[in-house]
Amino acid sequence: MNPKITEQINDIKGDNLKKIIQIFPNILKDGMIDFEELREELAEELGEFEEVSKEKFELTWAGKKDAKKKAFEDITGKTLNYIQEDGVDCSNTKNIYIEGDNLDVLKLLRRNYYGAVKLIYIDPPYNTGNDFIYHDNYIMSRELSDISEGNRDELGERYVINRESQNRFHANWLNMMYPRLRLAKDLLSEDGVIFISIDDVEQENLKLICDEIFGGYNFLAQIVWERAYAPVNLKKHFSESHDYILCYARNKDAAECNGLPRNDEMNGRYSNPDNDPRGVWKSSDLSVGPVVPEKVYEITTPGGRKVMPPSGYCWRLNKEKFEEYVKDNRIWFGAEGKNVPSIKRFLSEVKQGITPMTIWKYQEVGHSQDATKSLKKLFGGKAYFDYPKPVDLVKRCLQLYTDRDSLVLDFFSGSGTTAQAVMELNEETGGECRFILVQLPEKTARKSIAYHDGYENICEIAKERIRRVGVQIRQENPDTDTDLGFRVFRAADTNIKWNSLMDTGQLDFTQIETAPDLADFMPGAKDTDIVYELMLRQNDAALSETLELLSDIGNRTYLYAGAYLVCLETEITEELTDRLAGLVPLPVKFIFRDSAFKDDIALKDETFRRLKALTEKNAGDGKAIYTVEFI
Repeated sequence: MNPKITEQINDIKGDNLKKIIQIFPNILKDGMIDFEELREELAEELGEFEEVSKEKFELTWAGKKDAKKKAFEDITGKTLNYIQEDGVDCSNTKNIYIEGDNLDVLKLLRRNYYGAVKLIYIDPPYNTGNDFIYHDNYIMSRELSDISEGNRDELGERYVINRESQNRFHANWLNMMYPRLRLAKDLLSEDGVIFISIDDVEQENLKLICDEIFGGYNFLAQIVWERAYAPVNLKKHFSESHDYILCYARNKDAAECNGLPRNDEMNGRYSNPDNDPRGVWKSSDLSVGPVVPEKVYEITTPGGRKVMPPSGYCWRLNKEKFEEYVKDNRIWFGAEGKNVPSIKRFLSEVKQGITPMTIWKYQEVGHSQDATKSLKKLFGGKAYFDYPKPVDLVKRCLQLYTDRDSLVLDFFSGSGTTAQAVMELNEETGGECRFILVQLPEKTARKSIAYHDGYENICEIAKERIRRVGVQIRQENPDTDTDLGFRVFRAADTNIKWNSLMDTGQLDFTQIETAPDLADFMPGAKDTDIVYELMLRQNDAALSETLELLSDIGNRTYLYAGAYLVCLETEITEELTDRLAGLVPLPVKFIFRDSAFKDDIALKDETFRRLKALTEKNAGDGKAIYTVEFI
C-alpha cells in the first residue's frame, strides 16, 4: 500500500517513550513497556535505593493532571494559513508572526521546530484574578474547585463557607501556563534558554512548575527588574517597584552566557604608561588574604625599596611565579620603580563579556513608563498599550544567550516588543537572528483609541508596530542589510479532508470530474495554505522557507524549500511523471493527491516505484529518508 500523509502532527508520548527505549532497550517486552524492568534498570544505574514514601515535595493543584494531559494531546483539525498581504518583504524574510491561541500554535510548530529555538522570552498575563482570554477547556468550575479543596462533597453539599478560594485563584493560571511551558521546552535547543517575566502574585508558583518542567538543576537566575522609578503614594503599605524574570536553561551544562558588552567607561580605566606592546592595561592589587606562609616574602623594587605584604595578607603569587611575572613585564612598580608592586591586567586578555548581575536597574534596561512613552511616540502620540515591556529589557536577554543567527520565540508577544528588540540588535551588531512571534488576536475595547483608529485586535497593532520599526531603522540606516520583514500566518481550521470521501462512499469519480477539489480539500482552500499544512507534518521544514510554483510542470505543482515537491494537479499522467523525474536537483519528497490518479491503479503504482527509486538513487550511500506520499 502506498504511504499516505496522516492528520497527526505530533506523537509526544511516543517520542518520549522512544527516548527511554533507546537508553534501556530491554524494557520493551512484546511491544509493551515493562515498568518493573525499567525500575530495576534505574536502580542499577543509580545504585540500590530504598523504597520511599509516596509523599513528596511538589506543587499540586486541582486540574494539574488535566493540564499535563493537555500538553501531550496532538493538535487535530487546525493549521496555519498564510496571510501574505499582512507581511513585509515576504519572499526574503526569515521572521514569522502568527495569530492564534499559543497552545494550538506551539503544537503546530513542534514537529518542524523541535530543538531549534535558542532563546524564548515571554511576558504572560499576570494573575489579577480576572478571567483569562485563553479559554482552555479544562479550567475548573467553582464546584470542582470546592470538591478538590474539601469544601464540598461529591454530591455538591458545602462543608464550609469559602470566601476566597486560593486554589481556584491560582489553579486557573497554572492550568493555562503548564502545558504551554511543557511544549516550549521541546522547542528549545540543547543550549537554549527561556526568560519569563512575572510579578509577586505567581512568582513562587511559576518557579515551582519551571523546576518541575525544566529541572531545578537548570535554573539559572531569578532577575529583579526595576520597572518603576517613583513610589505610588496611594499604596497603603509598599509601592511595588519591581518585577521578576525567571531564567532556565534546557541543559545548564550546554548553555553559554555571552555576558554583557563592555562599555567605554569600563575600557577607559585601562591605559599604557610604559608603552607595553601588548596594549592598554590596568594595575591589580598583588596582595590578598588570608595569609599563606609560602607567599609571604620580601620584594625589592627596582628603585631599591623593600616591601612586605600588609599585615594579615600575603602576595597572590609565590616567589617563583612572581619572578616569572617580573621577567614577562607583568609587574608594575610605578613610573619611578619605587611603588608597591601590582599586577598588570591587559584589556586584550580580559573576558570581553561582563558577567550579568541579577538586579537590572531601570537606568540600564528601561522602565514601564519609558516603554509606554516610546511605543506611544512610534504611533504618533497614540497610547494603544498600557504596560509594554521596554525594548532594552528584551535586548539584554538576547545579548546574553543568542548567537549571531539564533532563532528567538515569543508566544505571548503582546505589542511586539521582542520583534523590535531582535531587529534593533541585529542592526547594531550585524547579526541575523530571526523571530517567531505568537499572539492571540484579543479584541480591542470598542471605546478604546485603538478600536477607533481601526485596530480591531492587538495583533493588528503589533503588526503595524513591526512595520513602523522596520521603516524607522531603514530611514536611520539607508544601506542596512538587516532583515526588516516578516511573514504572517493565522491559526485556522484544516484545509484538507483527511478522511477520504471516496473511501466512505460519499463521493465517486463522476462527481470528482465536475468538482475535483471536493475529494481532498475544504471549499475555498488555497493551494499555498494546503502546501503549508502539509509542511507542518514534515521535519525541519521551517515556515520561512521558499515556496515556488513550478509552472513548467503544471499550474498547481509547488516546490517547498527546494526539497519538497507538492503536486496538487487534478490529473496525473505519464507525461507529467516524466517531467517530475527529470527535475534537477531531484526533490527529496514527492506528495500527490490520491484522487488525481482517478482509477488508474497501475499508473499510481508505477509513479510511486519510479520516483521512490530515483530518490533512493539520489541519496547515494546514505539512507533515503524521504520518499513518495499521497493525500
